[in-house]
Amino acid sequence: MSRRAQIRMTPQEADAFLAGSKTMILCSIGPDGVPHPMPMWFGIEPDGAIVMTTFTKSQKIRNLERDPRVSLLVEAGEQYAELQGLLIYGTAELVPETERVVDILITVTKRSGGIPEGAEQAARAGILSTAKKRTGIRVRPGHVVSWDHRKLGGTY
Repeated sequence: MSRRAQIRMTPQEADAFLAGSKTMILCSIGPDGVPHPMPMWFGIEPDGAIVMTTFTKSQKIRNLERDPRVSLLVEAGEQYAELQGLLIYGTAELVPETERVVDILITVTKRSGGIPEGAEQAARAGILSTAKKRTGIRVRPGHVVSWDHRKLGGTY
């Protein structure tokens, strides 16, 4: 078996790794064609779509309006033998409607522990003011590359 096959995560391992991660790097394509990587907090919708928001006037949104292709990176590990990660390729869908942006903000904030279970309705009013200035980003994962060097047992 190749090393690549040995370190690949199963779909269940990849889902668990993603669920345990707080920040991902969103890579869009800048106006000069150079990758534009930015850290983002994110949520995961029931169908597996990855969602996040940013200010509507941000460079990320300008980039995605021009070219919706993205890559998303989540990684962990300090030593080579501990490295884990997911690289997700997809196409971004922009979500400009305020109510849908509120839904995404609730998903992201709830996931990061900022909204206690059952307090979504109370949080909506506070989130509404910021949602009006933001655009949602939804990415349905296409091709996914994963690695978990812990599976090698310390051998390279």
